[in-house]
Amino acid sequence: MKAITVKPVWAWAIIHAGKNIENRSWRTHIRGPIAIHASKNLTQSEYEESKKRLPRRWRKELPEYKDLPRGVIIGVAELLDCVTESKSRWFEGDYGFVLKNQRPVKPIPCAGALGFWNLPPEIERKIKRAI
Repeated sequence: MKAITVKPVWAWAIIHAGKNIENRSWRTHIRGPIAIHASKNLTQSEYEESKKRLPRRWRKELPEYKDLPRGVIIGVAELLDCVTESKSRWFEGDYGFVLKNQRPVKPIPCAGALGFWNLPPEIERKIKRAI
C-alpha cells in the first residue's frame, strides 16, 4: 500500500472534515487505497494559519495544536483521480488528488517521506486489521 505524508491539519481534514482533494504541485498516476500520514513537523504558526483556512464549521472540531496527531498514519482513503480543475471547495491547484471513502484508523506511529511511499509491511498489516 502506498502512503502520502500531509501536514497534520490537512491530514486531519482529509479523514475527519471531508477534505476530498489533496493539492500538490505535481501529478500522479497512482490510484486505489492510500494511507494518510500526518507529518511530524508543525509549528504553532503553521497550525494557526491552516486553521484559518479551514471552513468555519470545522475550526471548532480541529484538535488543539498540542493534541493534533503527528508522525502517525491516521487513516486511509481511495485515490480516484488527479485533476487540474475541480469545483471542490478544497481545490487550490496545480494538481488535485481526488479522494473518496476516507476512514480513520487508530494512530499508527510511522516515519513519513516525500511523495508517495511504500508502507512498511508491518504497518500495512496493522492498517488492514484496523479497517
